[in-house]
Amino acid sequence: MRINQDDTIFATATAHGNAAIAVIRISGSKTFEICKKIFVSEKKNFSLDNIKSHKIYFGQIHDSNGFVDDVLMSAFIAPHSYTAEDVVEFSVHSSSYIINRISEALVYYGARLANNGEFTMRAFMNGKLDLSQAEAVADIIASHSEASHTLAFKQFRGEFSKKISKLRAELLNFSTLIELELDFSEEDIEFADRKDLEKLLQTIYSEVKYLKASYSKGNVIKKGIPVAIIGKPNVGKSTLLNLLLKDDRAIVSDIPGTTRDALEDIISINGASFRFIDTAGLRQTYNTIEVLSIQRTLKKVEQSSIVILVVDITKDTIEDIKNEIAELSEKVEELDKKKIIIAANKIDMLIEMPKGFQQMIEMETVFISAKRKENIEMIEDALLRTVKNQNINDDFAVSNIRHYEALHKAEQAIENIIEGMKDNLPLDLITTDMHDVLFHLGTITGEITTDDILESVFSNFCVGK
Repeated sequence: MRINQDDTIFATATAHGNAAIAVIRISGSKTFEICKKIFVSEKKNFSLDNIKSHKIYFGQIHDSNGFVDDVLMSAFIAPHSYTAEDVVEFSVHSSSYIINRISEALVYYGARLANNGEFTMRAFMNGKLDLSQAEAVADIIASHSEASHTLAFKQFRGEFSKKISKLRAELLNFSTLIELELDFSEEDIEFADRKDLEKLLQTIYSEVKYLKASYSKGNVIKKGIPVAIIGKPNVGKSTLLNLLLKDDRAIVSDIPGTTRDALEDIISINGASFRFIDTAGLRQTYNTIEVLSIQRTLKKVEQSSIVILVVDITKDTIEDIKNEIAELSEKVEELDKKKIIIAANKIDMLIEMPKGFQQMIEMETVFISAKRKENIEMIEDALLRTVKNQNINDDFAVSNIRHYEALHKAEQAIENIIEGMKDNLPLDLITTDMHDVLFHLGTITGEITTDDILESVFSNFCVGK
């Protein structure tokens, strides 16, 4: 990523396509100088030199060929803007022709098209956001449920950054004292109390370990709770998926083995996000392609938190269901730790009450008719109960793989320090690990950055953000 803050940049901040308006954002030291050449106000004696920040002005855009569009211009004077630079946003009619003419005029007068995430990167470089908060901006835009939105905003407001910065500041203080001891090693002076250092290390270690462990929950909130829909061929898995998604995503057919690859989609149910996975039917087969599909199914089940086992209530007995779960347990690790919901399908074809009805109820069975769309909301209720029991929405959780990796490396370095102190290793060896902890924690908030880190963070942003 090219990092040049001397340039004045612009981009369309709204999505492309048919809409009433589009917003073109401009940021940089020459913002108002460039805007003077294309913006004309209908007010007499109007001057961009005298405008007030956070005000909207009506006028027209003109280029070298004349009138382009009637616009609203929002002005944000540095440092009171998103990027901490002079910023202007033009609200224009969302016509590709209009947007292209304005873009060409901006380039002609000295601006350039922004790189991905460059506005947010400038906000970080200019101290408006730390790196963790900047990453949260992308998560807010991508959030697809109340839970993921809430988690992203907690990070954006600095809850995570404050935790990391506090730990880092306390450790940095001790690191400085130990460095002083090394400078005065010949005089045998002890600046850092070893017992206080041990207590601090244990506190930091516990907090880092806790935050690292929260990643599994945070990742689920961010990407959706993975739910695998499994069962034998033709029991109604694809029909059920379509009903839950309220869309015809999966092909429904009476021909066994129609679903060859896993289909995934995300929906929000009462603020909780679920990532549903429709899988190939589980059965004995010698078809090479279908065997591969079933192997993928078993992998998806391993990756899921919840398993919906769809059965044909007109054919499958309680013994059949138990055997199916037992066979699955042999092929899927830790199946017993996953929530299993049995969807007893085809109740519309049921002539009499199934044998073992009471036992099925105890196994959390929902009796449905996918064909008639009956009791589908009961499956949604069962999913929501699982979320509630797991306390998915409680407290803060790490949701970014970069943060997880940094915490993991910091955890290992802290373990080395603790072991080193137990073994009475020389101070200079201990400080090496201490510098590693400070480095890895610093990369989370951006107190320590490299071009590679910035490239990784901002390359996934949209251009206008």
